[in-house]
Amino acid sequence: MSAANESSAEVRSERDAEGRAVVSILGRLDSATTGGIWRRAMDLSAEARGGPLVVDASGIEFCDGSGAGLILALRERQEAAGGDFTLRGLREEFAQLLAMISPAGGAEPVETPEHRDSFVESVGESTLQFLADFRELVAFVGQLTLALLSALWSPRQIRFRDMMLAADRAGIGAVPIIALVGFLLGLILTFQSAIPMRQFGAEIFVADLLGISMLRELGPLMAAILLTARSGSAFAAELGTMKTKEEIDALTTMGLEPVQFLVVPRVLAAVAVVPALTMIMNLFGLIGGAVVFSSLGFPLVTFVNRILEFVSMGDFLGGIFKGMVFGIVVAGVGCMRGLQAGSGAGAVGESTTSSVVSGIVLIAFLDGIFAVVFYVLGI
Repeated sequence: MSAANESSAEVRSERDAEGRAVVSILGRLDSATTGGIWRRAMDLSAEARGGPLVVDASGIEFCDGSGAGLILALRERQEAAGGDFTLRGLREEFAQLLAMISPAGGAEPVETPEHRDSFVESVGESTLQFLADFRELVAFVGQLTLALLSALWSPRQIRFRDMMLAADRAGIGAVPIIALVGFLLGLILTFQSAIPMRQFGAEIFVADLLGISMLRELGPLMAAILLTARSGSAFAAELGTMKTKEEIDALTTMGLEPVQFLVVPRVLAAVAVVPALTMIMNLFGLIGGAVVFSSLGFPLVTFVNRILEFVSMGDFLGGIFKGMVFGIVVAGVGCMRGLQAGSGAGAVGESTTSSVVSGIVLIAFLDGIFAVVFYVLGI
């Protein structure tokens, strides 16, 4: 059987040697010709009667979306009738068009097993990620060092207004939480130390323990951790937002170095305020310890005398120096993570979280190095 259309498209039907119904489509299948052969093609495909159907597309000279729609309709009708459908001879460019508009890509969805990395692959990927992150950290440290040296050599490059604003947010705004945590830390540390020391009648040495632990370790360490969670994350969020809005790229286009323009004022502000916050942490920690010490029946003057006798100026200055170094780490890591922020809605949140985690890890690592160095130097 055959049917010729008035247009330049034609559809034919025959049986092959295996007895299968073969529908051949010839000519141009476009919006002007497809409609004329649509009903005829559907009627001829019905002759398969649920058996196998072969659509021969080797004679198609041109095919647009309407022609691809006809082929898909023939396939869907045959599959609905429970018969096999075979498409042969379709040119590559037309097959790509058919795959694009096919609801399921022309075939049943294939379930692919979820790929799970082996232990070795996971370790390798984590190692490569760590090395890449460490490389970026080293590069940023180099850029920041050069920018700080340049700023110190020529102070006119420092944006003092931005520095004062960052110092206000990171310093004055952090005083209440620093004072509260310091007071509670001193109170808890003194109370927990007094319980075991009471068994040996050594409660008076609680003041010595509190003084050395607060001024050498806990004061700068806790101040830096709180500043990381409060101000370092704020730096990362600010610069991350600027990065996602392409403001960092605009600064680079205008010839302004982002590290010199944005990072240096924040780092200098952190270096200025962290020692002050460390002293506030130490002061309120000692006040909290004095409250508990007085409740043990000792006069306040005894607490003060024990602190002055046991704690040296080296302990105090060592803690202040560590606070300055921690301030550089807090601001530097926060700004670095902000500058590394990607694009998308979650980029700022990811950079903020990464800044807090990286800052705390680096602070703990540096505190361990300081402990070893101070021990070797006999400080």
